[in-house]
Amino acid sequence: MKKQYKLIIFAVIIVMIAACDHHFEWSSYLGNANNLAFLSTLVKENPILALVSYTAFTVVGSVVFALPGVTFAVVAGIMLGPWLGIIACLFATTLGACIAFLASRFFLKDSIKPLLEKNKLLQKLLFSDNEKNSLVILMITRMVPLFPYNIQNFAYGITGIGFWEYTIYTFIFMFPGVSFFTIGAAGLTAGQDSWKYYLTAAVLAVIVTIAGILIKNKYLNPEYEEVS
Repeated sequence: MKKQYKLIIFAVIIVMIAACDHHFEWSSYLGNANNLAFLSTLVKENPILALVSYTAFTVVGSVVFALPGVTFAVVAGIMLGPWLGIIACLFATTLGACIAFLASRFFLKDSIKPLLEKNKLLQKLLFSDNEKNSLVILMITRMVPLFPYNIQNFAYGITGIGFWEYTIYTFIFMFPGVSFFTIGAAGLTAGQDSWKYYLTAAVLAVIVTIAGILIKNKYLNPEYEEVS
């Protein structure tokens, strides 16, 4: 019965957030260039409100609507620019990942298992008898582009990893991917200097790709490859 109550409580929270989104049309901002322009103006006029709005959007988007992780980096780059955007995106996506982790651990353990069955590679990696420490597992899943951001966040909640360990490693290993997507997105509004952002993002993308391949080859042995 306790599990049912937890699931009901979580469902009520989700319904309330979804109702607010329907009323205030938060999610529509992504599909409208005018709204993104408004947010860029808001950054100049009220940067604190802009950061709070972006953080709220990212947390709701990652926990409730399961938007792709790249979405938040692109919005951060356009809205906040490259450097502030990287910091804001890292903070907000880590916060969203932590909330999803806690929701899974305390409310959704039984509901997450069927979701994991759709990603056999992630399931195998997280629950394999071949022991890997938490640092290695989080490095693999956050840096190798085979594991959806949102599924990871919920999946870790049903593992034995500690909350702070998860939080710190998530922040560290999301940094490279967040950086090149955010810098690349910032180039969309950089005018004549856009090539600098695109070049920087391209170099970072190559570095991250090579790092991901090396990590995959080193840690994802043929046993894991068979279930991918």
